[in-house]
Amino acid sequence: MGKIEDAIERADWEAFTRQPPKTLKGQIGFLIWQMKTAKAVAAELGITADSVNRYRRARKHPPKDIAEKIGNAVRVRWQPQVRKRRQRQAAATGGITVETRARFGYTAPIGTTDDGRFRHLTVHFPPEYAQRLFDARDQGASDQQMRQIIAEGFKDIYFQRRRQPGAGTVRRGPQRY
Repeated sequence: MGKIEDAIERADWEAFTRQPPKTLKGQIGFLIWQMKTAKAVAAELGITADSVNRYRRARKHPPKDIAEKIGNAVRVRWQPQVRKRRQRQAAATGGITVETRARFGYTAPIGTTDDGRFRHLTVHFPPEYAQRLFDARDQGASDQQMRQIIAEGFKDIYFQRRRQPGAGTVRRGPQRY
């Protein structure tokens, strides 16, 4: 997964109405319930079905990397309807908020006032950008293609200051004069 797809996943996790299982036994039980067999869970995690059954009975604890795979597999499958509802809302009326850190300024000698500086930007994108981003992710777009959509959004909203109904708003940090 790319950075943008990971960020969308983390945003989806914030929409959960209930937290996913935290115990290993609960996580494995959920995965078996979702995938129907221990063999399917094992294939997903890259381990044996016997290991899955040992983890389900809580007789053995997995290595750290396997435990992370189990946690991620649970979060990916947890509350899919809640995720879809939130994405539909963002794509229809709400839009999305994008936060980034970028370097602005001119190429100039270090220490001069024209020297580029890093800025934190938090920009609320209108629903059409959210829809384009979700569609690109669903179609398997690369991280670079999704970055291009976000770059176009920053161009329209932040740099060209598009102020139409439904357009995004810009929130800036404290101003220095």
